[in-house]
Amino acid sequence: MEQNKIIISPKTKVLALIDAYPQLENTLISYVPAFEKLRNPVLRKTVARIATLQQAAAIGNVKVEELINVLRKEVGQDLISGAAEQEINTVMPAWYNPALVKQEADIRPMLAAGEQPVNQVMADLNKLEPGVIFRVIAPFVPAPLIEKAASLNIDHWLEQESEELFVVYFRKKD
Repeated sequence: MEQNKIIISPKTKVLALIDAYPQLENTLISYVPAFEKLRNPVLRKTVARIATLQQAAAIGNVKVEELINVLRKEVGQDLISGAAEQEINTVMPAWYNPALVKQEADIRPMLAAGEQPVNQVMADLNKLEPGVIFRVIAPFVPAPLIEKAASLNIDHWLEQESEELFVVYFRKKD
């Protein structure tokens, strides 16, 4: 393995992967077509900088272990087994009630402006009152946001409305 190259793991950031192994960009995009958006310089600078391969797998609805092994094989690294996967809830939960959606953030303009919405949305989620639902509108599965919210004991439900429109509903656990 070449010096200054990274070991590919579920926690590897997408941008770090592409910087270390530029040839893997096409492999990643072919395996997770949603990552075609990485060719957009704004999304590359924002999303790819913080998204991990584990989150990329969730976005692409593929097994993280398979994605990691496809990438590792391309660069001659040993294959892995048993990688942990982040669960994304795509089934409407019992706690969902449209009347309880009291706050909303459409992160598409922030992303288009080259801004990173995770910190702002997390600040809003931290102030969320019990029983209130916060809706986030995104152009892709916002896996980093879902993962951070889960670490703070916040439930979510992801609904895909179209190929490039995803809505995530968040609610603090009881």
